[in-house]
Amino acid sequence: MTQELEKYHEKVFEDIKHIDEYGNEYWYGRELSKVLEYSDWRNFNKVIDKAKDACTKSNNDILEHLVEVNRVLNVGNHAKMEVRDYKLSRYMCYLIVQNADSSKKVVALGQTYFAIQTRKMELTEEEYNRLSEDEKRLYRRKQTRDGNKVLYKIAKEKGVKNFDRFTNAGYKGLYNGETADDIAKRKGLRYREDILDNMGSAELGANVFRITQTEALLEKQEASSEAVATDTHFKVGKAIRETIEKLGGTMPEDLPTPHKSIKELEHEKRDKISTNIYDEQ
Repeated sequence: MTQELEKYHEKVFEDIKHIDEYGNEYWYGRELSKVLEYSDWRNFNKVIDKAKDACTKSNNDILEHLVEVNRVLNVGNHAKMEVRDYKLSRYMCYLIVQNADSSKKVVALGQTYFAIQTRKMELTEEEYNRLSEDEKRLYRRKQTRDGNKVLYKIAKEKGVKNFDRFTNAGYKGLYNGETADDIAKRKGLRYREDILDNMGSAELGANVFRITQTEALLEKQEASSEAVATDTHFKVGKAIRETIEKLGGTMPEDLPTPHKSIKELEHEKRDKISTNIYDEQ
């Protein structure tokens, strides 16, 4: 999934990415607005204002992610005009696409792209790409653990009490109706063996996105309603599935199950560390 998304968006979002003299990446607001199909800058400014509010509420410094600048643009017939614009960080772009019109295909795809890329930036792009498949699995499994802690906390605040139903709603959307038990049976897992521990990095990536997008939407949910929260989880999973299909990616249920579980990998990692410590003594 991730490779397909990166390939698709290389011509969409990567082409408008800029690098400053210090090696920092940024996007211009006006260029991003055109990619997201906003013809009216004033309407796009409303989206930016919502993103700024979200940035503040998440205890981030807006000035680290958005800088107002003046730019001179060509407006035709060799004429130039100075306009107000913004230099945006990847995180601010992520907040913008979260608050943009998701009925537009390019916005929905932008949400996928910036969510995955923002999560990956916890490691640098180069560091992530150097990881082996097992290392990527360990990294993304940690993301699902951390993400689920936040998701279940938010879900509880929104009135969710039946967490099995809530969890299965997300899986049903993403896996074409399969529950966690169905996925476990298809993978041939033992009783109570965690399905997330038995996914490859691509499948885990799809679930990281399911978790983070549901978090974002539940945060916006005003009333506390278990039914609404559960339905939201299902719709997010289904939307991600539809995006994978549109991009020609492999459906999550068709991805191979790794030979070793995450627990086995973690056990091997602990044994290796213990052996190294013993050898040094």
